[in-house]
Amino acid sequence: MEKKSLLRGNRIILRELQEDDWLGIHDYASQEQASRFQPWGPNTEEETKIFVQEALDEAKKNPRNRFFFVIQGIQNNELLGAVELNISDFHNQAGDIGYIINPKNWGEGFATEAAQLVLRYGFEVLKLHRIYATCSPENAGSARVLEKVGMTKEGTMRDHLKMKDGWRDSSLYSILENEI
Repeated sequence: MEKKSLLRGNRIILRELQEDDWLGIHDYASQEQASRFQPWGPNTEEETKIFVQEALDEAKKNPRNRFFFVIQGIQNNELLGAVELNISDFHNQAGDIGYIINPKNWGEGFATEAAQLVLRYGFEVLKLHRIYATCSPENAGSARVLEKVGMTKEGTMRDHLKMKDGWRDSSLYSILENEI
């Protein structure tokens, strides 16, 4: 079955998730390094399959508020990671993004390119006014990505996420439609 691309960058495409992507997702979701700043993981195969099915089910909702894309390399069709955009408030045209890259591809600019593509999608196609993102204050790599795509750090949300070993603060970033 052909995998339809949705958004094309210079080195990547973002395409809709398909059920058979679970193995590529599991390749990074099963790694402690990839899930270090997340409330989930490392995943078992069953947990990854459940996650993929939940994301596929969310894509069928109307109105749709969750847009989960796999990040695929153009040169080798390798699944590099994923990026997600969620409409958190339809009335106020607000959404949030998140991304994850397989650790073997960290530092290569794929998260930045994927975030830029999904921000444009959010503003131009979904007509959002504000898009925000959070990251652990300890996750310098993710903070750099958010700054590179033009997001402004708004502050720190204290005890924002319940993690495996306690609560985590989150740095809050945002960008408005006229700032892209």
